[in-house]
Amino acid sequence: MTHPPEPPEVDYPLTTKEGWAAFVNEIPAPPLMLPPAVLQRLTETERTDHDTAREDYHAQLVIVSTPTIRHVAATGRKRILLNRHQHSARRGLIVSGPAGTGKTTAITQLGKNYEQLTRGRGALPPRALPVLYVTVPPAATPKMLAIEFARFIGLPLPSRFSQVEVTNRVCDLVCTLGCRLVLIDELHNLDIHSRIGAEASDQIKYLSERIPATFVLAGVDIEGTGLFAGRRGGQIASRYSLIPTSAFRHKTPQEQAAWQALVATLENALRLHAHSPGALLRLAPYLHDRTAGMIGSLSHLVREAALDAILDGTEKITRTGLEAVDLDESAEQQNLPRARQRRTREARRTA
Repeated sequence: MTHPPEPPEVDYPLTTKEGWAAFVNEIPAPPLMLPPAVLQRLTETERTDHDTAREDYHAQLVIVSTPTIRHVAATGRKRILLNRHQHSARRGLIVSGPAGTGKTTAITQLGKNYEQLTRGRGALPPRALPVLYVTVPPAATPKMLAIEFARFIGLPLPSRFSQVEVTNRVCDLVCTLGCRLVLIDELHNLDIHSRIGAEASDQIKYLSERIPATFVLAGVDIEGTGLFAGRRGGQIASRYSLIPTSAFRHKTPQEQAAWQALVATLENALRLHAHSPGALLRLAPYLHDRTAGMIGSLSHLVREAALDAILDGTEKITRTGLEAVDLDESAEQQNLPRARQRRTREARRTA
């Protein structure tokens, strides 16, 4: 008798309750580093399994506790406590800065830590959703925003429902599920200068009044979008604290030490058999020049170089290996000579 194949595992996005639950429950454990003698005795299958586990690990690597993450975590936790007994005019946070400066990581880590702490106390019913995470879709309307909330909690809604009906259903269920922290990402997708964008901004304010939770918003350079301007903006500015994010600077000894600590944390997390401790730290000035101090670019650079080191068998990160990694265009353009060299190489490849 043959058994039917097991259904494939679904990789739910973070903007669903299933994807968020997987993120909250995920506790990455570093793979066991085997001594050389043990490595040599591994069969081909065992070695493949060992390398695959390290590839998966380096694809994620460690979440570095940057000053931004610590600031958002501490401030967000206090906002949740302050809002616990507020019936209106609850205070929130807005995390704003250039792309690649760790905004999404900061707010999702806040949500993950809060939910782990809350569930660890054993006071939540099984179906409770203490944290809700959504992203603002491009050209968002008020109804689209409410639908994003419904999608996260898995609330089916007839397409004929009006904006008011969708919003009411969402607010009622979110309140029933005990949500206490709402994370809204990609806030820059709101076009505040358009009528629909302004109405979508009003929808966020309305949702924050209906849902007894702390709202934490994040987006790229929110200060320049007009979100705080005019009568609407004044209401938002009076209730939200702004936490700016930026690239790591590298001029003063204190700034250099902070960057070195960041690099050292990433290096200590590596699981490469031939990597010499301190080799990456000695490249800290180069890494800052290469990434322009962007935490997102640095994480990408180190993770991809680590994967290359496993795949090509060198088992170590070197400057040559780092140079072979193509970064995001924003980081590459910070170093124009290198950008020109890269374009020349690409032209030769395609010639």
